[in-house]
Amino acid sequence: MKPLVIIPARGGSKGVPGKNIKPLAGKPLLHYTIEAARAVAADSEICVSTDDSEIAACARAAGIDVPFMRPAELAADNAGTYPVLLHALDFYRDRGYEPDVVILLQPTSPFRTGAHVREALAMYNDGLDMVVSVRPARTNPYLNCYEEDGDGMLHISKGGGAILCRQDAPDCWEYNGAIYIINPASLRRGPLSSFERRVKYEMTERDSVDIDSPLDWEIASVIAEGR
Repeated sequence: MKPLVIIPARGGSKGVPGKNIKPLAGKPLLHYTIEAARAVAADSEICVSTDDSEIAACARAAGIDVPFMRPAELAADNAGTYPVLLHALDFYRDRGYEPDVVILLQPTSPFRTGAHVREALAMYNDGLDMVVSVRPARTNPYLNCYEEDGDGMLHISKGGGAILCRQDAPDCWEYNGAIYIINPASLRRGPLSSFERRVKYEMTERDSVDIDSPLDWEIASVIAEGR
């Protein structure tokens, strides 16, 4: 397959300022994801999409070219991932490269390895919209996940309260944000949330750590130093 790995690395993080280039156990956070990407793609097939010159310099220090800077409208706090993916896909198409598969790797998942990406990619075929990495959900809508009605009363999200113990509840999964193996044709038709043909690639809780807050960074630092 002809892959295009897209690593979206926006500047201006509020939760952990400068996190994409902040050293984790002595290595910039971004470099963990670049190393994982290299397990399935050549350097020319790895796209770091950023609006930030320091992030671009960090990518180049790892040997990855940054052929464009992301436009300002795709770098705002409310800019979603979908237009960022389309922007990168269009950039490469205009230069004659049409990938068979798009691999989205977010730089906030430092313990997703090249082996994980290879395993997830092996599950993909063009009859799917996406292979997506997951971990067991911390809350279960049949058991301990509630919604508030118009009167402010809490009600179990699913099942009407008929399930009373964890062992009887159906397995539920949550995206861990680490790996998205995407069909380019599906991506052209609509955002990831519209996909119907999705299969899961399960990862452990430890490997699923996603850095979004100072506490997440502390946890990741302990794990990284231990490794």
